Amino acid sequence: MSGLFDSKLAWGALLLLAIAFPWIAGNDYFLTVMSTAYIFAIATLGLNLITGYTGQLNLAHAGFMAVGAYTVGILTVDHGWTFWASLLMSGVVCVALGYVIGIISLRLKGHYFSIFTLCVGYIMFLVIEKWEGLTHGTVGIMGIPEPEAIGALTFDTPLRLYYFVLCFLVLLVWVKRRIVKSLLGRTFIAIRNSDELAEALGINLMRNKVLAFMLSVFYAGIAGGLYAGFVRFIGPDMAAVHHTFDMMIFAMVGGMGTVLGPLLGAIGMPWITQYLQFLQEFRFIVFGPILVALVIFMPYGVVGSFMAWRTRRATKEGKAHAAD
Repeated sequence: MSGLFDSKLAWGALLLLAIAFPWIAGNDYFLTVMSTAYIFAIATLGLNLITGYTGQLNLAHAGFMAVGAYTVGILTVDHGWTFWASLLMSGVVCVALGYVIGIISLRLKGHYFSIFTLCVGYIMFLVIEKWEGLTHGTVGIMGIPEPEAIGALTFDTPLRLYYFVLCFLVLLVWVKRRIVKSLLGRTFIAIRNSDELAEALGINLMRNKVLAFMLSVFYAGIAGGLYAGFVRFIGPDMAAVHHTFDMMIFAMVGGMGTVLGPLLGAIGMPWITQYLQFLQEFRFIVFGPILVALVIFMPYGVVGSFMAWRTRRATKEGKAHAAD
């Protein structure tokens, strides 16, 4: 079912739109909002790998994003590392931590796994907030340097930072599409559909679940590192669980278990909240029912529901042709 949402033409159109966005936006504020949305889109793509494709709800995802951000902040500010080396380490640290936590937590199933990761996420928040000697505590880390220039290419303006973040988003979307279309991606989907059936087919459940977990938190770590280099200040609030729930909403609205759905959700939802700011404290009263309606009437998200509709339509057309 390649269809509209999986065609090279559609992805090319989205890329061209992203490249042209600075000229459409017209000001630095909109560039900042979109760049931040791109960073959270990267983290959301990672969450979708473990939740949408493997069926494991990781509620510590924001904690891993914070670990990536603090890795960059600590290494650059306190130890004089370059941003690029620190960004690489943000992914490595999260993968190593993800391996240890994954080995322990993925022995649990269903809501037990989710509760365990919720506790892990809270522990991450407490460590970041209380370990002042390492993380600077509640003060946070300020003065994180911007990415160093590559030759004549610098990253010292909102426009250049926008394209800097966009390049990482495009690269990681491409990597994720390669993963989900590979045998590994089909293995993840088999595990999501049924542990017992996947095991009967000879799939090593623990190994593949841990691998999915590590890939997922790698995305979170890189997103956190990019966020640190983009905003140049980080605090313990980055590890708060509400950021994980935000990313869950992005993925659910766009469509769990798809590549494009979480991407569109993570980019579109922040703009909806921006335009509801005029309602101030009442905006969630409007926003809440909208989310409920989407869950009721489009349970697979915007992209997922459209793809399901296309499948049903193609099936009906196939039956009609067979009857003729």
